[in-house]
Amino acid sequence: MSSESAAPPKKSRKLLKGSAVGLGVLLAGGVGFVNAKIAPTGTGYYAKILCSTVFVSGLPQDRVVAEDLEPYWYVSGTVDESAGTVTARLMGMAPRTAVYREGLGCTLAIDTTEAELDAATPELPPRPDWSALDALPFPAGAKVETTVSGAGAVEGVDYPKLEAALDYAFADRNPEKPIRTRAFVVVYDGQVVAERYAEGVGEHTPLLGWSMTKSVGATLVGVLERQGELDHAAPAPVPAWHSEGDPRAAITLDQLLRMSSGLAFEEVYGPLSMATFMLFESHDTAAVAMAQPLAHEPDSTWYYSSGTSNIIAWIVRQTIEQRAKDAGEDPWSAYVNFPRQELFEPLGMHTAVMEPDPSGTFVGSSFMYASARDWARFGLLHLNDGVTPDGERLLPEGWVEYVSTPTPKSDMGDYGAQWWTNAGKPDDPDTRRFPSAPTDLFQASGFQGQAVIVIPSRDAVIVRLGVAHDRTHVDMDGTIAQVLEALPEPS
Repeated sequence: MSSESAAPPKKSRKLLKGSAVGLGVLLAGGVGFVNAKIAPTGTGYYAKILCSTVFVSGLPQDRVVAEDLEPYWYVSGTVDESAGTVTARLMGMAPRTAVYREGLGCTLAIDTTEAELDAATPELPPRPDWSALDALPFPAGAKVETTVSGAGAVEGVDYPKLEAALDYAFADRNPEKPIRTRAFVVVYDGQVVAERYAEGVGEHTPLLGWSMTKSVGATLVGVLERQGELDHAAPAPVPAWHSEGDPRAAITLDQLLRMSSGLAFEEVYGPLSMATFMLFESHDTAAVAMAQPLAHEPDSTWYYSSGTSNIIAWIVRQTIEQRAKDAGEDPWSAYVNFPRQELFEPLGMHTAVMEPDPSGTFVGSSFMYASARDWARFGLLHLNDGVTPDGERLLPEGWVEYVSTPTPKSDMGDYGAQWWTNAGKPDDPDTRRFPSAPTDLFQASGFQGQAVIVIPSRDAVIVRLGVAHDRTHVDMDGTIAQVLEALPEPS
């Protein structure tokens, strides 16, 4: 008798062969599905963040991979410094490329090419000479002498307590959940009284604000309203909503600003979600949100929606470009220069960069970079009721009160118009975002613990920037409490 196993019957061989073919089809289909539907989210995120943090923030690739992109260990990226591009892949699949353009930051090349993006780059005015600004005092310039290490001192400020607050802002509560604070600035009485930076980060380093960009978008609406170009109480100027019988025609710009439009949207981040598709897989971020139907009657409910903020950014673009067309100017150039000319330059925010999507509209929900001091300058504008340190009014009278007034339907009275508020329920501080802080506080807030905190009753602005993948460990309430303890009580 042979020691070899007998061959399986012909019928069994056919079954085995069919099973193998079926398994191969399933595997191929699974790989195809991952390549087409899931991987592009990860590679898009990876390419975009690596590109911006290397070329805009100026941080080294290995640090960005280890810190900013730590959860995306399964994605790899290649930085081409000469071309200004980053390409990311997931095990060789779903390549996604982000393209850096001076003054515009990084944009994913989705339904366009690197060459087309480069060709669409308008001429932008040069950045100022930093050495000249170094001689001017903050906020117009970079000269600061009122911090713990400075020669001057602001009356009533307890600098040792401020130093302890800085220690707390940078300290990890849980070593396994590092908060990676990269910059922290405290402004009191219009002066920088405390600041600290992580290694490799400085006063001119632009850092990502994530959803703090929403608050900047609302500010651009305010600038256009002061100029007579927009009216937040009027129906939102979105032509696609104004066909006969479309209930979205009733949506006002105010309802968009207050996240009360009733438009369907999923503010969920992960594979196959609407929000991540919009940010990392679409050519036109606003179009994704504008195409959604009503899920609720306008102004009947509140729902936080990054899609809404991108519609606002699109409205700002259309308004500026139409004005440019009417004046015989280049629309695209007028649009990309508008934030710099009408907001950033008057405030001295010389590091600020807003990044557009592939269609050319700024990603108003998520992608603006600025130094911690520049984010503080943005906060100061709102602390001073929309007036610059030079006395120029950029925002209409009452605009700051408008954006910082809680929306009636918002959870716990904690959202205004693209700004978070601290009202909470009357006589119940535990329902406030920051129970230890005054109720007049309002905040630009972003993913991973970004914060611009404005506290009018304490004449203070606090900025925190970093990369906390679990921001529950940042403890902004405790940090704010320590800062306020170091500042003079209001008279």
